[in-house]
Amino acid sequence: MLDLVVLFASALLAGTFLPFPSEATLVGLLYLDRVTAGALWLAATAGNTLGSMVNWALGRLALRFAEHPRFPLRRNRLARAQRWFNRFGLWTLLLCWLPVVGTGLAVVAGLMQTPFWLTLVLVAIGKGVRYAVVIALAG
Repeated sequence: MLDLVVLFASALLAGTFLPFPSEATLVGLLYLDRVTAGALWLAATAGNTLGSMVNWALGRLALRFAEHPRFPLRRNRLARAQRWFNRFGLWTLLLCWLPVVGTGLAVVAGLMQTPFWLTLVLVAIGKGVRYAVVIALAG
């Protein structure tokens, strides 16, 4: 059980702005062979998806401060991010598993006020496929 909690926390941190090696944690726990691969996959996918949803929520909350002088994105950069997202659409959320880029995608999705449930499902699919590939390659 502790293995699943550690992996969930590792994946959650990796899903946020914090760089964390959740794949290494997953592979290490796979080799210890104390928990099934399916349970590890579920813990990693759930934690990493939650991390991206934290980024999505931060993006939604950030809109409240868009006019503040200390807001990190200037109006032109915010407009550029919104144009990019409008061009490529919701399907880009399947790529939230990508390092660095994925964090930005989740934040932009929040800024664009994408629907919670649709965002959650698309992000979870992308993250789940990524962790399935990691497990398959490690096996």
